[in-house]
Amino acid sequence: MTAKLLDGKQIASEIRGELTRDVAAFVERCGIRPTLVAILVGDFAPSEVYVRNKERACQQVGIRSQVHRRGPETSEPDLLHLIEQLNQDRDVHGILVQLPLPRQIRESRVLDAIAPLKDVDAFHPENVGLIAQGRPRYLPCTPHGISQLLHRAGIKTRGKHAVIVGRSDIVGKPMSLMLMNRNSSVGPDGANATVTVCHTQTADLASVTRRADLLIAAIGRPKFITAEMVKPGAVVVDVGINRIASGLVGDVDFEAVKEVAGYLTPVPGGVGPLTVTMLLYNTLEAARRQIGDAADSAALRDAG
Repeated sequence: MTAKLLDGKQIASEIRGELTRDVAAFVERCGIRPTLVAILVGDFAPSEVYVRNKERACQQVGIRSQVHRRGPETSEPDLLHLIEQLNQDRDVHGILVQLPLPRQIRESRVLDAIAPLKDVDAFHPENVGLIAQGRPRYLPCTPHGISQLLHRAGIKTRGKHAVIVGRSDIVGKPMSLMLMNRNSSVGPDGANATVTVCHTQTADLASVTRRADLLIAAIGRPKFITAEMVKPGAVVVDVGINRIASGLVGDVDFEAVKEVAGYLTPVPGGVGPLTVTMLLYNTLEAARRQIGDAADSAALRDAG
């Protein structure tokens, strides 16, 4: 058996085409262009690359983007002051703070300061709580991208056993909530899973992962998931991006696991393109909510 590859690039391109159409219609109807502001603090090279990619993606679909750059010596009060200014700016619909932050700035304090309606990363406690209650305002970009990937590939999660390896606030925790909820942005078939969350302290991890119909690897360790850890025919989603001597690899041993799994995402070209795409999705949704375009907001959720 050789796994069928889940092409994140192709699906991201499909969704961006839909977003381009929806953004143009929104601008024509409302006379307002959705605007995303990114804040980049410090000189961490990968963060600069990520922000540039987000700028290009915004341009592709017609969303206005701005970047506020601050030096590595920036203080926490100065950063919080900038965020408050953006919170009050009616022309700004989405705010994201690129992580990681310099050591002197508390990440939780900064993420909590972003107005929940402008929190397009869905990291604010209010937005996380709404996800836990099954009535999300916005969905975190990587988990939402995974949902879209599975849905558009015709893979249902209803009634399946999903195992998530990794418990981060960005992927593992929100993904587990989304999968166990009764409904999702793509309907009940994209939710209603039985979910197990594993991590570095899980005893006999392989015995758990081998029971997964859907295995999501988000632990941040190169080639950590081996063929022996995968149930034959399982859907394996690799969220990891690790740079080693030979280049970029995921958390899954791709060459070995593709001989066991039924479906598998590559790295690069799997989940990554969808993460940025769903950020654009959230920015348009945020603009709709902030101008009270309730009917159009509901239509966007239905289309998702």
